[in-house]
Amino acid sequence: MKRKTKLLDIAEALGVSTGTVHRALHNHPGVSPMTKTRVQQMAKTLGYRPNLAARYLSSKRNLRVSVNTLQGTTSFWDEVRAGINEEARALVMENVEIEYRTYPRLGEGEEEAFEAALKAGVDGIITFPSRPQSLHSWMRRASRSSIPVVCVATDAPNTGRLAVVSIDTLASGSLAADLMGSFLGGKGKVAVTLSSLAITEHAEKYKAFATTLRSLYPKMQLQESIEDHDVESEAYQKSSELFKKNPDLAGIYVTTEASIPVLNAARDAHLLDKITFITTDLFPALVPEIRSRAVAATIYQRPRTQGRMAFRVLHEFLVEGECPSFQVTLAPHLVMRGNLDFFLQRQSLESRPQRAVRLQSASPELVEYFG
Repeated sequence: MKRKTKLLDIAEALGVSTGTVHRALHNHPGVSPMTKTRVQQMAKTLGYRPNLAARYLSSKRNLRVSVNTLQGTTSFWDEVRAGINEEARALVMENVEIEYRTYPRLGEGEEEAFEAALKAGVDGIITFPSRPQSLHSWMRRASRSSIPVVCVATDAPNTGRLAVVSIDTLASGSLAADLMGSFLGGKGKVAVTLSSLAITEHAEKYKAFATTLRSLYPKMQLQESIEDHDVESEAYQKSSELFKKNPDLAGIYVTTEASIPVLNAARDAHLLDKITFITTDLFPALVPEIRSRAVAATIYQRPRTQGRMAFRVLHEFLVEGECPSFQVTLAPHLVMRGNLDFFLQRQSLESRPQRAVRLQSASPELVEYFG
């Protein structure tokens, strides 16, 4: 069966953005007559047929998207939100409103943010489901109301969500295990820290790490995992207890952005130079730890790309009525001292200020609630 032509196909054929294609096909301003003609001719050549329901939606005055994400303790979620903002500038029609509903900690304010988005009547939702079970009824309600939901960073299976955009968690966990085994010569005690096993992303990383370690390095001993619930003080306290109980610990894999409290606990226990650390993501406070070799490697989850792809999937569904992929899985990047400057340079280029898109905050009540 022949695949239906999409806006992206026309854009790639002409070397323009999908935003330009959309504006040309829907007679929005900002497109030259020559470009409009080229787009229309290519659409005819490729057999493009617009989805009428989606076309009606796209003709509304404003497209409103709610972005429900964690505030975070490092730059990870700032990068995700920046990616969403950048993709909105690159892809959508003129009047897009992004309503950020940011909650401070895991499970705190997550349901309230989702409820507020539904009450506000948004056209779509991008969310980080840290508690999939508690969001189940809300996401089902969104599905019944024809409000598409795209999960970012982690999944919420069996909730009626449209799609999920995340890093390859199995590849991340397996890579960390193989690196750890190689660094330690296949021997010694190792541990894993994570926010919560209830989060699909973290559970999958832990399972992949444990499975690979058991398969490739059977002589290594994996200790009980630490759940810090994304609270820095809890991460420090539980890590300190781990080091006290296991002074011969050889390595630790931090699956989340909360690596600095773990490093500080090791430093205070005078074990920093005796433990091999593999961390997650790349942010300013982690850079000197990599340069000094306190951290052997970090697995970069490409948060900005996750944000861009999440918005892209949602946008294509709203404009064309189709989902390009129910699951977008990105390959993780390995950052070590040797390629650190390359990644820092690329991050700097990506974060340069660009033309702003219209942003709208949540209601005053939510602003007060979420700080």
